[in-house]
Amino acid sequence: MSRVFRLGLFVVATLLIFAGGVFLIGSKQMYFQRSYRLQANFPNVAGLNDGADVRVGGFHQGSVTRIDLPRQPDQGVTVTMELAKSTRQVIRKDSVASIASEGLVGDEYVEITFGSREAQEVRDGDAIRSAPPVQMTDLLKKADRILDTASTAVEGIGASADNLKSISAKIDSGKGTVGALVNDKTIYKAAAAGATEFQEDMEALKHNFFLRGYFNRRGYADSASLKQHEIPELPSAAYDRRFVYDSAKIFDKPDVAKLKHEQALNDAGHFLEQEKFGLAVVTARTGMKGDTQKSRELTEAQSMVVRDYLAKNFKLDDTRLKTLGMGKDPNSETGQVEILIYPPENPAKAPKSSPPHKH
Repeated sequence: MSRVFRLGLFVVATLLIFAGGVFLIGSKQMYFQRSYRLQANFPNVAGLNDGADVRVGGFHQGSVTRIDLPRQPDQGVTVTMELAKSTRQVIRKDSVASIASEGLVGDEYVEITFGSREAQEVRDGDAIRSAPPVQMTDLLKKADRILDTASTAVEGIGASADNLKSISAKIDSGKGTVGALVNDKTIYKAAAAGATEFQEDMEALKHNFFLRGYFNRRGYADSASLKQHEIPELPSAAYDRRFVYDSAKIFDKPDVAKLKHEQALNDAGHFLEQEKFGLAVVTARTGMKGDTQKSRELTEAQSMVVRDYLAKNFKLDDTRLKTLGMGKDPNSETGQVEILIYPPENPAKAPKSSPPHKH
């Protein structure tokens, strides 16, 4: 290969590299495509330089061609930008230019937002609105304030922890009211005794001359009498006979155990007089309204009142007549009373229960 030929290849390669560089620079500076100019005023440009990128929707669509200082102190810095003509489809009069950076320490560039469809199209040389750039120094100051606040909060937590340790130590050593309650069994026993005495006083109040009528109007005198003839649960064997009564028809009010139409119970009483039975259980249920504990106590009282009426007015073996308060019944709105009668011998071999007699 001759020297002239090598020289020619070198010149051609150099020209190609130069042409490629010119093309790349010209493409970035919008020299080889149709473009238009826009301007935006900023309070400061935060390190923006000539030739910086202009992005629309995150894409490179132009470059900064000129940055001019204001002529008056109350004016902003004017940034002139050259943009591809195709961007006029999305950039409108209400678009906003802002200065952003590539990461924390990267180069600055101008980002232009899309405008609204109703806004007018921009023309060559128009000025659009701008947003003040975020200063890195401001961010650092805010970060410092946040760190100071966090440090103060941590110190406060440490002080609270120390206070809790002090309080816990005092409790462990028996100091103060709480410490005495935790460590001194005498105080605990005194409190328990006081609660017992209070319960006894309340029970005594039920028998007081002035309050006795209040409880008697509800059909019972004290809670002890409610469980006098109560059984823990119904027998597992099938009953021989069943009488069912609507509570609203035999009691004076829904929340009392005072009988109103006790004659409705006579058919069950006559049956118990005439027929031999092994066990009879009076059960009572309320509706779903009201307090659960009060409903339980009310059904205990209602079953007891029904039992007492049958035992006093009919000749039967009342030692075989038991009660059971069932509390709330999800299948009943007003509540009901049932009298379940079991056969006299070996309830397990008794015949199947007969249909209830509804009253």
